[in-house]
Amino acid sequence: MRTDTRFEVVDIPGGGGLVGTSEPILHEDEEAPVRPTKIKPFKISPTTVTNREFSAFIDATGYQTEAERYGWSFVFWSEVPKSRGRTEAVPGGEWWRKVKHARWDCVNGASPPLNDHPVVHVSWNDAWAYAKWVGGRLPSEAEWEHAARGGAGDIRFPWGDREPDDASFFPCNIWQGKFPERNDARDGYVTTAPAQSYEPNGYGLYNMVGNVWEWTADPVRLKSLKATSRKRATEMRGFKLLKGGSFLCHRSYCYRYRIAARTGNSRESTTSHQGFRVVWDS
Repeated sequence: MRTDTRFEVVDIPGGGGLVGTSEPILHEDEEAPVRPTKIKPFKISPTTVTNREFSAFIDATGYQTEAERYGWSFVFWSEVPKSRGRTEAVPGGEWWRKVKHARWDCVNGASPPLNDHPVVHVSWNDAWAYAKWVGGRLPSEAEWEHAARGGAGDIRFPWGDREPDDASFFPCNIWQGKFPERNDARDGYVTTAPAQSYEPNGYGLYNMVGNVWEWTADPVRLKSLKATSRKRATEMRGFKLLKGGSFLCHRSYCYRYRIAARTGNSRESTTSHQGFRVVWDS
């Protein structure tokens, strides 16, 4: 465990919290209903873990991420260097490419990471190992939503209810343009932004939506008895929950840069738009 605790944390008050929404958009994700919950006070990192912070973990422990062990990870098609030549696509999601040597310190298989950007290509197992090293853990879905709301209650986004657009209001790092062919990057970023970007929410937390998906401690739970939901639940058995959306989200395709939105992935999966932040018990 890391003994040097000189890193910034934010105290999140306990009390009544909310999970979910009364106005679901993606019903198959079971965003509804909105549910009151009790939250114990906790501490949270104001940003997702950065490459600089993750590098310190690697240097201190010699830990090898799962992408390093695999020898590859998934990279969005437009970020694959031409020098890589032909790459294998994901059936049904051809914008994801299996790229050799893509990993946290080589984000597209060829380029080093930027120190102040979120670490990516980390699996749930990698995120859990880092969190344990700093004496913390990954947040529950309820804790994550409580933190993202910033004390403002039942809001759609960390800043309120105003919808981001492709023209003049850019409160977070998401896609602008036609997905997946063209990203106009009018918010200033084609891929990740620095972890401390845009205006923080009411608790002083940055990029709670957009930029990178964030691993949570919770498994994906889908409880609907509908046949389609049962099939989806079977497909996601053993998956871990992610929150917040990423730089690849757009209302026309993946409207999951909302607080109540959710998705899941297998705990060993690594991609160029998944990261995490850490919480500590108060």
